[in-house]
Amino acid sequence: MTTTAPTARLETVAQLFQAAANAHPDAPCITSGDRTWTYWNVAAQANALAVGLQNLGIESGDRVAVDLPNWPEFVISTLAVAELGAVLVPLNPGYSARELQFMLRNSEAVAAITAEEWGGVDYLQLFETLLVELPDLQYLVTVGEEDLWYDDRIFQFEDLVSSGRGREIEPYEGDPDEDPFAILYTPGTTGAAKGVVLTHRNVVESATATATALGLGPEDRTLCCVPMYHIFGLSAALLTTLATGSSLVLQDAFEADEALELAREHEATVLHGVPTMFVMMLRTLAKDRRPAWLRTGIIAGAPVAEELVRDVRVRLVPDLEIAYGLTETSPTVSITSPGDSEAKRSQTVGRPLPGIELKVLDEDGSELPSESVGELVVRGYNVMQGYFRQPGKTRNVMTEDEFLKTGDLAMLDPEGYLHIVGRSSDVIIRGGYNVHPGEIEAVLRSHPAVHEAAVLGIPNDVLGELICACVVVEEGALITEDELRDFCHDSLADYKVPDLVRFMDVFPEAPTEGARRVELARVVREGAETGSSEPV
Repeated sequence: MTTTAPTARLETVAQLFQAAANAHPDAPCITSGDRTWTYWNVAAQANALAVGLQNLGIESGDRVAVDLPNWPEFVISTLAVAELGAVLVPLNPGYSARELQFMLRNSEAVAAITAEEWGGVDYLQLFETLLVELPDLQYLVTVGEEDLWYDDRIFQFEDLVSSGRGREIEPYEGDPDEDPFAILYTPGTTGAAKGVVLTHRNVVESATATATALGLGPEDRTLCCVPMYHIFGLSAALLTTLATGSSLVLQDAFEADEALELAREHEATVLHGVPTMFVMMLRTLAKDRRPAWLRTGIIAGAPVAEELVRDVRVRLVPDLEIAYGLTETSPTVSITSPGDSEAKRSQTVGRPLPGIELKVLDEDGSELPSESVGELVVRGYNVMQGYFRQPGKTRNVMTEDEFLKTGDLAMLDPEGYLHIVGRSSDVIIRGGYNVHPGEIEAVLRSHPAVHEAAVLGIPNDVLGELICACVVVEEGALITEDELRDFCHDSLADYKVPDLVRFMDVFPEAPTEGARRVELARVVREGAETGSSEPV
């Protein structure tokens, strides 16, 4: 299935922002806490930071990591990197030291912009260690209020901005169709994360088309609860805001009560989130406290229950739309519309954005007719350039005619609406994050007390799925659930740590790994129903 391609002028992220700043210099761009930055303010700070980074020798094509929560400095850093023509590497502040080290080394980042401290973590100490271990990482820029002493490789964010004020740099005039804008890391099936390379064209056209589908304009105010280091927040929240000259209200980390209060306080009109976020907001929403200005938004990132989206539209966001996408597709592939029938709008993920082609393939790679279930493949301006430094893995997910294999089982109905019916891989979606069992299993098996481990997803009303680790212990070894979870914390981000650990004497026999997971899931469910917590 093909739809007409958008006709928007091709531009870089820096040009997209500059056009908005020129058109609306005094309009609010971002709000955080009790401060608001106009487009002119943001443009001035981003330009000054770009000058400061350039003075360090950072230039077009260099990778710059940004390891920050939803702070104004994330937005300013993103735009400064884009203005230089460098490549943004957004990182989750919740990553473990091992995960950070891998991504910084794999991306060959020459500089990192990070918090000094956040969420109880001393990032300055963490990155000082990484500077020694990573020869490509030359500079560290820290965001914080401490008056600390720094050496010639570590700079405070405000100091670097100040050093570049009043100076200009040559505008970056690259090729939006070929030049990378960002490398975003997505979990790998065997433990190693993959760096998804997205070009300026990928993200600008995707954000512009998504904004058009939602009917966004300069008067809109988007409450950004989804993290901007994730493609959902980066594209659907930040870049759609810049594409329309509207404003962005930042919440540094999601918390349901605070999100609703921010929406009321700032009269937010747009709210995006994964299903877990909306479940939590509905649970805390008082009947007389609905943020009255909320109009539209996107629910995506995990399977969406029909009852949930109907409830959200009645109680919170009247024109909430269901979307489907991947990091590899920048991310939006399809989205519902207010003009769709109630059934299509609640039971499908809509139709593809203009310019995006969809096919459903059989196991042998042949295209299936409508109403047939197979693997969904995607082609269009939104599809990634590839996985960074991994040409083999890139080839493995592309067909001969340049369609991206999504790994999702889907069906296209006769009217062109997309139905996602399952996953062809074992990925677990917990709270909107994709978690690959193989990564967690590898960590568990490295523990000397673990003989065998298998990880699977267990349905959960709030998070969508919980991570359950099934473990067979080495003969004679003693280990507790808390000890295994603490062990995982040392190597994995918090959202990848198993929620449950089930100890078993042996794993059930099965002809394949997939069949064994199905049988293990049955055993775990039966144990939950009987209330058994003993080894099976």
